[in-house]
Amino acid sequence: MANAGKGRGVGSRRAAWEFFGQELKARREMVGLTQGELGRRVFVSGGYIGQFEQAIRKPQKDVAGRIDETLQTDGFFERMWKKLIADSPYTEYFAHVAELERLATKICEYAPAVVPGLLQTAEYARAVYLASNPLADEEYIEDMVKARLDRAPILKDATRPVYWGVLHETVLRIPVGSPVVMAQQVDHVLAMMRDRKVLVQVLPFSAGAHPQMGKTLKLMEFEDAPPTAYTESVLSGNLLDDPAVVKRAQADYDLLRAAALSPEASLAVIESVAEDYRRCASTT
Repeated sequence: MANAGKGRGVGSRRAAWEFFGQELKARREMVGLTQGELGRRVFVSGGYIGQFEQAIRKPQKDVAGRIDETLQTDGFFERMWKKLIADSPYTEYFAHVAELERLATKICEYAPAVVPGLLQTAEYARAVYLASNPLADEEYIEDMVKARLDRAPILKDATRPVYWGVLHETVLRIPVGSPVVMAQQVDHVLAMMRDRKVLVQVLPFSAGAHPQMGKTLKLMEFEDAPPTAYTESVLSGNLLDDPAVVKRAQADYDLLRAAALSPEASLAVIESVAEDYRRCASTT
């Protein structure tokens, strides 16, 4: 599983789209339809069909079903969509991590700049996605937000993993979205802490240099499998299970916890930040 984050990547997804497109083109031509003619029959444009055939656009399940009806392919394209294209809502490098979260008995996480996904509110997640996808349509943003929120229930289950998070003070101070969004987000973290669902520490600015500067880190332990470490950078991630590498990552996390404020002091800081955002929200 070492470097599993580099397993099924963009290349494999593209190969699935290309195979779908090649089969679509071959079967469309077999019955003598142009792209435009097929498009009209399945209620999309001919250009849309062309984008499927060129693997530019990901096919959708409902369109695949209508293609089957039109080309009389006995469910071939819908089955292909389910097998090859109906992948995880998560990015390729994160999909396996999302699966492992549900199996973990303990999750330790360091966040240098953004509230960890498992702790995010819907409006905070929306603001994060809009910041990196300012021209995305609403459906895409809603899908991404839903995928992120769908992970959160593991922290509420009776069999939830132990969750220990270290948040750099930057996470609390960067205004993501409006003051209202931040007030709700920080209050949500507070509620999780007070309900003893999670243990959170704040790494203050005064801590100075520290391990994992600018890098996320997620450590996961399991009942019957070796622990893993996951790190993430721009549009890529690495899921690692080499014992030596995981041991080093665990040592870095121990140093982060040692440099962070105590849980009690952290709670006081987060409460103060929440009050600041609430006050700011009330004046806007």
